[in-house]
Amino acid sequence: MSETPGDNRRLPPALADMARVEIDYADGDGIDFEPYDAFEPADETTHWLRQWTGNSALDGAAYRVFGQDGSGGLAALWYGRPGRPLAEQPVVYMGSEGECGVVADSLSDFLWLLADGTGPAEAVLFGPRSRPDPTLTALAERHATTPRRPAADIVAQARTAFPAFAGDVEALCR
Repeated sequence: MSETPGDNRRLPPALADMARVEIDYADGDGIDFEPYDAFEPADETTHWLRQWTGNSALDGAAYRVFGQDGSGGLAALWYGRPGRPLAEQPVVYMGSEGECGVVADSLSDFLWLLADGTGPAEAVLFGPRSRPDPTLTALAERHATTPRRPAADIVAQARTAFPAFAGDVEALCR
């Protein structure tokens, strides 16, 4: 997929803060997302990507997995912009049943997506919705560098910026 600038496996401050926030699933009406307190180790990411695609030739170097949903679908920063800092990379979701998609253009936009009540699984599986969360809004206000926008606008912008992502991933499957 893309080359990575070094092996940066240190969580950006926004993700480190997110790991300390309890995200409300609200009995199925909230955000189905559980942030990790560290990026998934490189060998685990490679193993997961190979299992997910059935392609033993792949490695996971282009992904920094930082959370999951209840079914095991993963959220990751994807090095889709060579040479740009990690926080400027798009956020992607790869579901447990083969679903995938770009959900935010950057980590900053991902924070606003969550603040508006949409997680990575919801963005790909059901479409964005607005159910603002005050705790996640405060997190975004502390860390985001992009302007606040509705979840639908964030997802649409990300998909426009990376229209081939899902197809490129599907082409890797064996």
